[in-house]
Amino acid sequence: MTAVPQPIPSTAPSGGTLLLTLMKLRTFIALFAVLIVFSILAPNFMSTANLILMAKHVALNAFLAIGMTFVIVTGGIDLSVGSIVGLCSMVAGGLLMNGLALPIGYTVWFSVPETVLVTLAIGILVGVVNGLLITRLNVAPFIATLGTLYVARGAALLMSEGRTFPNLAGTEAHANQGFDVLGGGRFLDLPYAVWALVVVALAAAYLARSTPLGRHIFAVGGNERAAGLSGIRVNRVKMFVYMFSGFCAAIVGLIIASELMASHPATGETFELNAIAAAVLGGTSMSGGRGTVGGTVIGAFVIGILGDGLVMMGVSSFWQTVIKGLVIIAAVVVDQAQRKLQQRVALLQVARQS
Repeated sequence: MTAVPQPIPSTAPSGGTLLLTLMKLRTFIALFAVLIVFSILAPNFMSTANLILMAKHVALNAFLAIGMTFVIVTGGIDLSVGSIVGLCSMVAGGLLMNGLALPIGYTVWFSVPETVLVTLAIGILVGVVNGLLITRLNVAPFIATLGTLYVARGAALLMSEGRTFPNLAGTEAHANQGFDVLGGGRFLDLPYAVWALVVVALAAAYLARSTPLGRHIFAVGGNERAAGLSGIRVNRVKMFVYMFSGFCAAIVGLIIASELMASHPATGETFELNAIAAAVLGGTSMSGGRGTVGGTVIGAFVIGILGDGLVMMGVSSFWQTVIKGLVIIAAVVVDQAQRKLQQRVALLQVARQS
């Protein structure tokens, strides 16, 4: 009996390829869409002053989202970043306002650069705790970072018994003046926070695309077992991404405290949700193994512009929360559809070549 060859599917992959391209460009499309809509509906939305202000707001979320991207790419999640922001803000405020009281009755005062370094170290330390819980004690990332979320927030509250550190101007006697420059200073009319974001984003993109560590991060997210068998030190990679996430959160805590010249223990509440939304909207797959720093930054711009535009239009904060939730859901749905379409297009191409 002669075998009859199966016909190749008549559906041309060109249509699927076009749709796939649009899905990959969804973050750019969303960014242009919100810019056009709010420039029409919100007065003064495209003014230079408002664009600079929005860029500063976006920078805060983008820092967290970049760190979150590396974590999600490895197949994890970091729910503690918002609490790390609050804790680091309080650490900076406490060191500048009260110094560090030693048991021997002596108080150590830190200069602004020393305060910044100590605060960054605290953020990294919380990341180390997250990494150890996940890699050494095998606690699920969701549970581990949920626990540190509460611990870090509680520690921030304990530092001042729930009160604010209201004046971080420092004193000449303690040589700790000038903290306001970090959050309020400008270079070429752009806030230092935006320039800091450019540096961190470029460094993170280089790490992800051009270093062995970056390739290991994606390998762990793609297939952790295969990565381990190939010689990649999976636990070290996971430790790094959580430490980097804590570092990014510490930067945000410093910028907010510097901008307000005050520290409050509730700083950073729900920031982790915006960071996750920006990462996912930027193309980072929640199943791990896929994501880009550039896409995440653009996703942060979409979330930030969406929030600021809704405020300028007078939309209720309750509806803003609803809209952000819908954006997250839509991003995840599109991501799943993109993966399925990629598989289908790949199969069609293989069938045509065979």
